[in-house]
Amino acid sequence: MGESVAEASILSWLKKEGDRVTADEPLVEIATDKVNSEVPSPEDGILVSCRVNVGDTVQVGHVIAIIETADGASAPAPAAVSAPAAAEVAAAPSAPVAAPSGTAVVSSSDRFYSPLVKNIAKQESISQTELDSISGSGQNGRVTKEDLMGYISNRGNKSAPAAAAIAPAPKDLASAIEAPRVKGPTITVGPNDEIIEMDRMRRLIADHMIMSTQVSPHVTSYVEADLTNVVLWRNKVKKQFEANAKTKLTFTPIFIEAVAKAIRDFPGVNASVDGNNIIMRGDINIGMAAALPSGNLIVPVIKNADQLNLVGIAKKVNDLAERARANKLTPDEIQGGTYTLTNVGSFGNVMGTPIINQPQVAILAVGAIRKKPAVIETPQGDAIAIRHMMFLSHSYDHRIVDGALGGRFVRRVADYLEEWDVNREI
Repeated sequence: MGESVAEASILSWLKKEGDRVTADEPLVEIATDKVNSEVPSPEDGILVSCRVNVGDTVQVGHVIAIIETADGASAPAPAAVSAPAAAEVAAAPSAPVAAPSGTAVVSSSDRFYSPLVKNIAKQESISQTELDSISGSGQNGRVTKEDLMGYISNRGNKSAPAAAAIAPAPKDLASAIEAPRVKGPTITVGPNDEIIEMDRMRRLIADHMIMSTQVSPHVTSYVEADLTNVVLWRNKVKKQFEANAKTKLTFTPIFIEAVAKAIRDFPGVNASVDGNNIIMRGDINIGMAAALPSGNLIVPVIKNADQLNLVGIAKKVNDLAERARANKLTPDEIQGGTYTLTNVGSFGNVMGTPIINQPQVAILAVGAIRKKPAVIETPQGDAIAIRHMMFLSHSYDHRIVDGALGGRFVRRVADYLEEWDVNREI
C-alpha cells in the first residue's frame, strides 16, 4: 500500500464466505490514510474465511482472508491483516501485566485485539488483565470498540492495577522524554449548536497535524516576489499552450518548476530526520496540497519533478488534481513526497504558515498574486509602477534546517520566478 502506510481500515467485504472468486476480482474495500482502494483476489477459488470485520483497523502485511484454490490448497489474500499466529500468542508473557505508558497492549490470551482497541486501551490506561476480562460481542468473542467504550463508561474512576514489572532504563535522555499529553478544554454545547462527528479523513488530518507540530520545531521565513514577468508570459501563451499540450497552464506548474530548481541548489530542505540521522533524499518528489469537495485535504505527489519539463509538470498537476477531486487517486500517488507546496492564494489568502507534512522537513505556501505599487529600478532611476506581487511562506524543521538555509531557499525560489523569461518558448 505504499512505504509509509502502516495500517488500513476494512470498509466493506465485496464477497462473503462461501462465494467463488476469480483472480483479480475485487474482494474487499479498504481505506488507508486518505485513499479508498479495492483489493483484488490473488487466486481463483472459494472464499472460505474472512479474518477481520468491517470497521476493523488492521496492520499492513498480514492476511485478512483465506481462499481455497482448485488444487485444495489455501491461499492468503494479500490485503492488510490477520490475527496473530498461535506461536506469537504463546510467546506473550504468561502473567498479565499493566501496559507501561507509551507502549502497546499485547494480548496474554488467545484472544485477538484490533489495533484500534489496543490504542484506546493504552490511552485509557486499561491493563491487560482488565482487557482480557471484558466480554466481547464481535466474531469469536472479540472485543469491539463499542464493547470497550461501554466498559470505560461504566468503569468510573477505578484505577488500573499497578504494573507487575518495571520498564528498563532508557539508553539515552531523548528516549526517556515523553511528549506531554494535553487534554482539550471541556466544551459546553448550547441548545442551538450542532454536533458533527469528524469523518475518518478529518480525524487522520487532525492527528497528523498535531503530530507534526510536536515532532518538528517550526520556523517560517517570508519573501515577497515580483511575478509580473510570470503573469505576462502566462497570459501571452496559455491559449497556445492548451492547444499544443492539450492541458491548461495554471500557475502551479510554474511554482513547482521553480521549487524543483531551488531544491537542486539547496538539497538540505529535501530531507527527513530519523533519530540522530539525517536522510538526504535522492529524488525530488513534490507534493501539492489539494482541497477536496468534502473540505478535507489531500497531497498527491509529482515524482521526480526535476526531471519533467513544464508541459510534463502541467499534465501531472491537472491529472492528479482532477482525480483527487473525484476520489480516484491510487495509494502510490500520495506516497513518497519529499517536499510539499500548498497554494493558499487560491482561496484569496495573502500568506500562510503551513504545517510540515511529516516526515518531510519543509513546506512552501504561495499566496495570492496581487497588483501593487512597487519601487522598481530603471536606467533612468527608481520609479513606482504597478507590479504583480506574491508572498512566499517557507516553514521548516529547525532541528536540521537553520534560518540561513530556510531563508536562502525561499529567496532562490523567488529569484527563479522573478527572472522568468517573458520570451520563453513553450
